[in-house]
Amino acid sequence: MAIVFHEASKVFHLYNQDISYLIRIMENGQLENLYYGKALRDRDDFSYMHEEAMRSQMSINVPEPGLLSMQYTRQEYPSYGTGDYRSPAFTVLQENGSRIVNYEYTAYEILKGKKSLEPLPATYVEDEEEAATLEVTLHDQVTDTDLILSYTIYEHYPVITRNSRFVHKGSEKIVLERALSASVEFIDTDYELMHLSGAWSRERYVKSQKLETGIQGIQSLNGTCSGAEFNPFLALKRPHTTEYQGEVYGFNFVYSGNFLAQAETSTFGMTRILMGIHPECFSWELKQGETFQTPEVVMVYSDQGLNKMSQVYHRLYRTRLMRGRWRDQARPILLNNWEATYFDFDEEKILNIAKKAKEVGVELFVLDDGWFGARNDDHRGLGDWYVNLDKLPDGISGLSRKIEEMGLKFGLWVELEMANKDSDLYRAHPDWLISVPDRFESHARHQYVLDFSRKEVVDHIHEMVAKVIRESSISYIKWDMNRYMTEPYSKGTSASEQGKVMHKYILGVYDLYTRLINEFPDILFESCASGGARFDAGMLYFAPQTWTSDDTDANERTKIQYGTSMVYPIVSMGSHVSAVPNHQLHRETSLATRANVAYFGTFGYELDLNLLADKEIEQVKEQIKFMKEYRELIQIDGDFYRLKSPFEGNETAWMVVSQDKKNAVAGYYQSLNQVNGTWIRLKLDGLCPDALYEITYDTTFDTPVDPEMMAVYGVKIGSDPVKTYQAYGTELMYAGIPINRDLLNRKSMDFSSLLFMITQVG
Repeated sequence: MAIVFHEASKVFHLYNQDISYLIRIMENGQLENLYYGKALRDRDDFSYMHEEAMRSQMSINVPEPGLLSMQYTRQEYPSYGTGDYRSPAFTVLQENGSRIVNYEYTAYEILKGKKSLEPLPATYVEDEEEAATLEVTLHDQVTDTDLILSYTIYEHYPVITRNSRFVHKGSEKIVLERALSASVEFIDTDYELMHLSGAWSRERYVKSQKLETGIQGIQSLNGTCSGAEFNPFLALKRPHTTEYQGEVYGFNFVYSGNFLAQAETSTFGMTRILMGIHPECFSWELKQGETFQTPEVVMVYSDQGLNKMSQVYHRLYRTRLMRGRWRDQARPILLNNWEATYFDFDEEKILNIAKKAKEVGVELFVLDDGWFGARNDDHRGLGDWYVNLDKLPDGISGLSRKIEEMGLKFGLWVELEMANKDSDLYRAHPDWLISVPDRFESHARHQYVLDFSRKEVVDHIHEMVAKVIRESSISYIKWDMNRYMTEPYSKGTSASEQGKVMHKYILGVYDLYTRLINEFPDILFESCASGGARFDAGMLYFAPQTWTSDDTDANERTKIQYGTSMVYPIVSMGSHVSAVPNHQLHRETSLATRANVAYFGTFGYELDLNLLADKEIEQVKEQIKFMKEYRELIQIDGDFYRLKSPFEGNETAWMVVSQDKKNAVAGYYQSLNQVNGTWIRLKLDGLCPDALYEITYDTTFDTPVDPEMMAVYGVKIGSDPVKTYQAYGTELMYAGIPINRDLLNRKSMDFSSLLFMITQVG
């Protein structure tokens, strides 16, 4: 790993064994991106990569006879108004009404390690030798403002992180109307744009489209979160890139609020990627001595396909974005009471559900919505974070200790950013809602958004919930957030500062997380936003796992978890076995398939186990036993491989392989049975080619079967069904596992699945 500056050619080279990133100081003092991609051997002069020529209607940005035009230059952080007619990375409004600036290079600094961006979340290092950082300072003389562009390259990852910072020194105020975090330009347009989009209960579906001339992109204007509709991630991949081969560039925004992520292709055949805080409803006034820091963009390059890109994101985020006690620990197996009881519970019912959970091997019981205030439905009570003693006469303190006396840990649900109007909080502080005076206040789920851009609001909520935690024995908190922001306006903020409200809201959320984490460092936090509407890298910095989706149907979850894995590690995905018929789709899926999907996440249950038959309870015990044996591999040690996409056919498959390649677990899922179907070969990945492995099959059945079939299912060697067999890594990866479709179909009809345990034996 190195960052070098070749002074004669004015080129910065950031490189490690995987990637290179080249930046050149141009004749006008601005920065040009010469190259980003596979590692290049360093040399003194890369300036030959700059190209220029006279073109019609070209505006020249240097004195004659120069030909430098911003329209045809790959810039590091472009502005509008001096010859470049594409979208800018930033816009600065000055007191005279002008938006024309000229940030020219003045200095650079190369640092060991990586600076913190707190209070913003960001990746980090534990040893300064892990990474190196380049900070390039540019200055605009007219406004007397510095622009610092920051680049960090990790030693062992094909990763570069980006952020920008404005430092205003001038006496006249300026207003940032747009301040994105990163711009990256490519010399051609031969890419497909891939992103993750959807809606409630179908979050993060994989979408891909060929780049066309113009602007293509995604965004969030939800205010409270990054959103279920579009995730703050996009990738450029070559048309023939697959999971296993080809080039891909990933871009992920470490932020939980409004964002813009777009690709703009010019008529000259260039592509510009922009990512950062969405400029809509954003304006940030800077007075003399004030600074604005943008959030971080994490860029990953892979020339080995999408799987490699994802594995880099997974490992980096699990070890250098997540923090605290739970970063390196497998997750406890939990049971959540929500779909078992909804609001209809009392202490006796809760203890009865918890007792059964303990019997089958569950480790953590989570009490969901309905424990506070007058909360018997979703019309009232939000904001009143004190215990409903009619339901829980001994309070959360007494209930949590009774649960712990059973041998379980206790967890609690909260939704701290919201309030119902039918609440003591609203009656005392009606001005604490985000809303515009004299305008209708839009509602969603009968609730309203509290103004977390105001410190006094965050202080009040913090003290209420911290009191409950201090008085109780709580090991886990599920932090929910169930609506987007409307009428964005703060009644505690001046008119000139309203453009700061949405960003300050997210900073308020981060602040409350920070206070609770600092006071209660042993608590495992799980974020949630109507399921997966806040599944982003910014949130993983505070809460190391996220409820992936309110949709717990196993078949639908193959799509949701598959898409989520493009960026986010398996251990961050909240995944539960829920009741059937499924509460979202009313679909019947087998208990085995529900577990086989949920294993590839945090794993838990969301049902009343007392309602299961004895045979099903025995299955649950076996499932929990399996997860306890393999969760370290699945969640912490292993690399995740996507094998078959649910977006391309009737089958889904994935696997996790240990770092030493000695152990693996693979899941195979079939949506609908097929009559007289073709042969199935499941090709694995990530194994040692020359090693001998033993493959063992899940033998759990959901319905009575012929005794001769009880020993095994799913595979035939010749004419004989087998439970285990041995094969070399080359066979498993290139020939594949033969799956017996007939036995699979007879196992559980539609929505069937198989689980494979692979162990190296020679």
